[in-house]
Amino acid sequence: MQASDTFTAVIQAHLQSRAESDSLFAETLKKANKNIKDCIIYILNTVKSSGRSGFADEEVFGMAVHYYDEDDIKPGAKVECKAVVNHSILAMDKAIADRSQEKVETKKVVKKQPVIVNQSSLF
Repeated sequence: MQASDTFTAVIQAHLQSRAESDSLFAETLKKANKNIKDCIIYILNTVKSSGRSGFADEEVFGMAVHYYDEDDIKPGAKVECKAVVNHSILAMDKAIADRSQEKVETKKVVKKQPVIVNQSSLF
C-alpha cells in the first residue's frame, strides 16, 4: 500500500495544525510508538471495514487523531487502495492560515445610518 503523497500531506498538515493550537495533543503527536505511515494504514483499514466509500474531511481527521490518542491501536494490515483527496495542500494551508488570522483580528462594528424615506400620506 502506498498512500498518495497528497493524502499523507493533508493528514499531516491537519495534525500539525491541531498540535499548534492544542499543547496536550502536541505531546500526543510526539509518541515514539506512533508515526504517520501507520496512521495512514489505520485510516485506510478503518475506512475499508466501514464498507463506505466516502467520508467527510472531519471524519478522516478524527480517525487520525484517534490513532494518536490511543496507545493500544494497531494499524492493521496494509491495504491496496486509492485515496482521493478533494482539495489541494495549498488550499488547506490557506484555510488554516485564514482561520488563524480570524482568531487574531477583531471584528469591526459598523454602524448603519438610518434610512429616511419621504413618503406621502394617503390621508
